Amino acid sequence: MEIITDIIGNVNTPEWHERLHECEVENVYLDQWTAQKSRFLAKGDLGNEYPVALKRNSRIADGDIIAYSPDEHKATVLRLKLNPVLVIDLAGIENLDKETIVRTCVELGHAIGNQHWPAVTKGTKVYVPLTVDKKVMLAVMDTHNIKGITYRFEEGQEVIPYLAPDEKRNLFGGAGHESHSHEHHHHDHTL
Repeated sequence: MEIITDIIGNVNTPEWHERLHECEVENVYLDQWTAQKSRFLAKGDLGNEYPVALKRNSRIADGDIIAYSPDEHKATVLRLKLNPVLVIDLAGIENLDKETIVRTCVELGHAIGNQHWPAVTKGTKVYVPLTVDKKVMLAVMDTHNIKGITYRFEEGQEVIPYLAPDEKRNLFGGAGHESHSHEHHHHDHTL
């Protein structure tokens, strides 16, 4: 079995989109945890196994092509299954007085931190990966009723283009994986 060490293209480019038009494509679906790795064994939707050992600092994107045979008219494509992301937008408060901005940010930090949800901040947006049921996350946000902010869920794939590699790892690296266990612990807030 050949070990795959390179990404050879992406289906989202015009060149590859055209090439693959007449091909039988086997999709290899990766969860968001596996997609952060450079070494893994994955199974395609046609039943074939693919040992992957990408070169150092390689990053996987949805639609990456890991195998292509023009003679056989076959290709293998990586597909990412990222969880949705709660996108909290603070743009509604950025022109308010400093006290209101600080108070709002502390309230939001408390709401997210109290749930132990990981988050990435970029500009006026805070991205929180889906780690529990959507209804639970929305109920937490609704309960805190923080004035001046908006929030909605977006697909993980829609958020990815706005993030740097380390932010992607922080946002998607552990969510939904067994290593992201939630243990209750005591917080000592004495000064």
